[in-house]
Amino acid sequence: MSEPSRTPPVAPRREHAITVHGVTLSDPYAWLKAENWQDVLRQPAALPADIRAHLEAENAYGAAVMAGLGELQEQIAREMRGRIKEDDSSPPAPDGGFRYYTRYRTGGQHPLICRKPREGEEETILLDGEALAEGKPFFHLGSRRHTDDHRRLAWSSDDTGSEFYTIRVRDAATLQDAADVIEGATGEVVWDADGRSFLYVRLDDNHRPRRVYRHVLGEDPATDALIYEETAEGWFVHLGRSRSGRFAFIEVSDHETTEVRFLERADLTAAPRLIAPRQTELRYEVDHQGDRFVILTNADGAEDFKVVAAPIVAPGRENWTDLVPHRPGIMILDVAPFRDFLVRMEREDAKPRIVVRDAAGAEHAIAFDEEAYALWLSAGYEYDTSAIRFVYSSLTTPAETYDYDMASRARTLVKRQEVPSGHDPKAYVTRRLFAAAPDGEQVPISILHRADLRLDGSAPCLLYGYGAYGIAIPSDFDTEALSLVDRGFVYAIAHVRGGTEKGWRWYTGGKREKKTNTFTDFIAAGQALVGRGYTAKGRIVAQGRSAGGMLMGAVANMAPDLFAAVIGEVPFVDVMATMLDSSLPLTPPEWPEWGNPIASEEAFRTILAYSPTDTVSAQRYPAILAIGGLTDPRVTYWEPAKWVARLRETALPGGGPFVLRIDMDSGHGGASGRFDRLKEIAQSYAFAVGAVQGLLRA
Repeated sequence: MSEPSRTPPVAPRREHAITVHGVTLSDPYAWLKAENWQDVLRQPAALPADIRAHLEAENAYGAAVMAGLGELQEQIAREMRGRIKEDDSSPPAPDGGFRYYTRYRTGGQHPLICRKPREGEEETILLDGEALAEGKPFFHLGSRRHTDDHRRLAWSSDDTGSEFYTIRVRDAATLQDAADVIEGATGEVVWDADGRSFLYVRLDDNHRPRRVYRHVLGEDPATDALIYEETAEGWFVHLGRSRSGRFAFIEVSDHETTEVRFLERADLTAAPRLIAPRQTELRYEVDHQGDRFVILTNADGAEDFKVVAAPIVAPGRENWTDLVPHRPGIMILDVAPFRDFLVRMEREDAKPRIVVRDAAGAEHAIAFDEEAYALWLSAGYEYDTSAIRFVYSSLTTPAETYDYDMASRARTLVKRQEVPSGHDPKAYVTRRLFAAAPDGEQVPISILHRADLRLDGSAPCLLYGYGAYGIAIPSDFDTEALSLVDRGFVYAIAHVRGGTEKGWRWYTGGKREKKTNTFTDFIAAGQALVGRGYTAKGRIVAQGRSAGGMLMGAVANMAPDLFAAVIGEVPFVDVMATMLDSSLPLTPPEWPEWGNPIASEEAFRTILAYSPTDTVSAQRYPAILAIGGLTDPRVTYWEPAKWVARLRETALPGGGPFVLRIDMDSGHGGASGRFDRLKEIAQSYAFAVGAVQGLLRA
């Protein structure tokens, strides 16, 4: 077999230009966007031959660049796999007469969905992910929801990575699927109280969830009744169910406003009733407790959210009364009502905690003392209970799962994450540092390194960032990162603006006209790590995914000499072209996040000033790895392809290489099998090691 080509592919320039707000935008690589992209999402084989040929040439070149790293990549993947308990299982979650859980077979790529009697050990494998995935290049098991009587299970799956889910219904006794098959759905299901019908959301031709239907078992899905349709452009529909089980919720939202309707699950044929009408930038989430709705909201200037109650008979905003008032700087993340308790997750100064309130109004908190840690609440299936479950971990501490009795405050460890190859927390150090941003804000940085590492500036560093949609990146235990840390890397997370680590203002300070704060925060974090001896300029590998990939493209343009390499996974880098294309799945709902450059000249000029593909310039760039998925509906494959083509055309000699890897069998989440996914992570980490050690074959 001949050696893969080490000559980078040259994407042909095919002149294409549009004029917006008096500015002409040249887009010579627009042809990489297949005209039949909707068909490609459903049938990857429909990709036009010229585009396929170019992507395959890019994959061949990428293989050549990393040819000398093959053994390292395989070694890292083996290490990562060695840290996974292959026959792992989740702690069973009780619901009525059963306990539900997920487990894996040794060597298995896909999960098994199982249950046992509440008092007994006879296992039923409800869904065998391994069998369902057999022979398929891609398989993802989506959501599952059993009926109240536990007789049926609605389940969904995606066979291409495009997130068009197919819903089926399985008999829990016979393990046979009914003839009912619903295609092109989101996978969300809410059963009625009798288990004879359910609500679901169907995607439209542009891959947008806009319509809610009710399916009756045994009937033709083509005749399903339309329950709700959202007609406003840019608004998506989602389904939910109250923890009490009494209500189904229909939530419509864009990135800054929500509106919720409810139905009694006893009668899903009734017309949905409105909680409160949409009002720009009013956000609220609804659950139920007793004779009231419990609502998490930013109403009345509650920037970091508050909790209110509303009577079921008249739930309008005029009847909302405070349960947990707004406290600036303490962001309420979630609320879980139980019959006799109200539980909330909140975060202050980047540290999470759980707060339990009893029926008398007395509160107590569950928190931990490490400098940086992660905490998750698992409210479970049951409403009439005093038990909750939470998971704690840190960058050095494997995940610990506890059952907690809210009445007695007794805490029981039910599972500690096993690391079969061994892990000594004392061999590592985790820290929380702060970097001064250009405007004086203090940017949190979570750090992990070996305890015996000399902090003399010689260590390489992988610096991860995201910074969008208000998503906070947790400082949790990451077995994969240990493969870098054990090779002398400092592993760091920059909690940049655009997330909510420091409250809602941290999010709004990194969106729309303030988006560049996300980029300068990340650069400041890198500079702080250099200044404090954790690493050196030119020794940092920057990594980000999806919207974090936009961050990667931006910092590569703004401070290329700070980095040895930049890794953008499914990177949102062609921001201007995407935001100008209202036919793409996510564009209209994304306008509140980034701005609408079609309607607003100000938004157009703001985006144009930072859009990574549009701002590639004649300078020396570090090594860049861009990873995409052919069937990705969120960040389409042509975004990283156009970015790399621009870099090759524009960058000055002496930098790079610029590597594009497109997975021809997956979408936004990458490979679906758990071990195949490790190979992808190992590819990125081998690239990082190769970049700092000068091993990439440009």
